[in-house]
Amino acid sequence: MIKTIEELEFVPEMPEKPRPIVSIGAGGIVSDCHYPAYKLAGFPVLAVYDLDYEKASQLAEAYEVPTVCRSLTELIEIGEKEQAIFDLAVPASEIIKVLQKLPEGAAVLIQKPMGESIEQAKKIVEICEEKKFVAGINFQLRQAPYIIAAKQMVDSGQLGEICDFEIRETVYTPWNLWDFLFKVERMEINYHSIHFVDVVRYFLGSPSGVYCKTMKHPKAKELAQVKSNIIFDYGEYQRAGILSNHNHEFGLDEQECFLKIEGTKGAIKITMGVYLDYPTGLPDKFVYNLLEDGLGWRELELSGSWFPESFIGTMGGLMKKLDDPAYNYVNDVKDAYETMCVVEACYQSNESGVTPVAY
Repeated sequence: MIKTIEELEFVPEMPEKPRPIVSIGAGGIVSDCHYPAYKLAGFPVLAVYDLDYEKASQLAEAYEVPTVCRSLTELIEIGEKEQAIFDLAVPASEIIKVLQKLPEGAAVLIQKPMGESIEQAKKIVEICEEKKFVAGINFQLRQAPYIIAAKQMVDSGQLGEICDFEIRETVYTPWNLWDFLFKVERMEINYHSIHFVDVVRYFLGSPSGVYCKTMKHPKAKELAQVKSNIIFDYGEYQRAGILSNHNHEFGLDEQECFLKIEGTKGAIKITMGVYLDYPTGLPDKFVYNLLEDGLGWRELELSGSWFPESFIGTMGGLMKKLDDPAYNYVNDVKDAYETMCVVEACYQSNESGVTPVAY
């Protein structure tokens, strides 16, 4: 992890003047990612509330948050008075209940996923529109330094016409770190590969359709799904897919987690080290090859990673949106809804079954 934001070569979205934040939820994602990112960026957190007051108190002490609230009402009052951004990090099933209690016109950043179903996602959009929220969903992979770098290369035309987009993950994930996942009906895509679905959309737009199979593992029968194959339909010239396997328990030698983009003029391959030897993680790596210069594969040196630096951009972009309503906030709630639509299509594809082979 970097120590100052000045170390980043590719900086996530940053406002000219930070706005205050109040936090709803004090779980691991907040202590490990939200608050370290906000500290780096200089975003002030004024108050925190969690059902577990002791946990919220410990988090507040660690990050010098001045107020620990004993009720959601108390936190909302502080947020209204200080015109703060409400930073939601609650279980997906609780998002709607919390949004309904927030004041009209509030600024809200909602931790993914956007509810646990497409129906909940629709309701979240409806509430945001009815209450005139300025709202975003924390699909923060878009704001990771290596994704910012890749997007700049793609948008500048250096890779030519994009024709291949692949994310492949063969790792060993200790699911026991998240007890609540053992209770959900939709697990792997909804709580993990959703990030990858979102970043595919970020580069290629929304697909016309998907083919999907999401599966269990004999050693993880208590979990709804732990492996997924997803193919996106972008027509006859673009291949795009995600392969996720979380049960590779055979050491680090053959673990892999990469994003690869190929175009008619060049290619990029990004090793996403955060999931290798999880939760310890290994270094990221960004390599690229441009046909025109003939220099072959070379490495682009990058500071920062997905966790926690990308969380700067999801919050910073929301602050910029508040300053300038015309600003294109890439984590906007309406754009995120289309990611949820693709996720829903994945589950529908999984249920509809395969084409039988006629032997």
